[in-house]
Amino acid sequence: MDPSRELGKLLLLVGVILIGVGALLAFGAKLPFRLGRLPGDIAYQGRNGSFYFPIVTCIVVSLGLTLIFWVVNFFRR
Repeated sequence: MDPSRELGKLLLLVGVILIGVGALLAFGAKLPFRLGRLPGDIAYQGRNGSFYFPIVTCIVVSLGLTLIFWVVNFFRR
């Protein structure tokens, strides 16, 4: 295959991903849910400090990325 054609496809894919991330950041506050404060995330507020681990957010992001990569791989064949 032509290397410049493959590079063009890769740049288009990266551009689409950047547009998606930018749209999520721009309009994320208007979504009905907040990534990072989902039910099930672990939050502990102590006297001398606090601890927050977004376990459910990590799972949701992982599932979303898995789906995106699966679709990209499916259409790449």
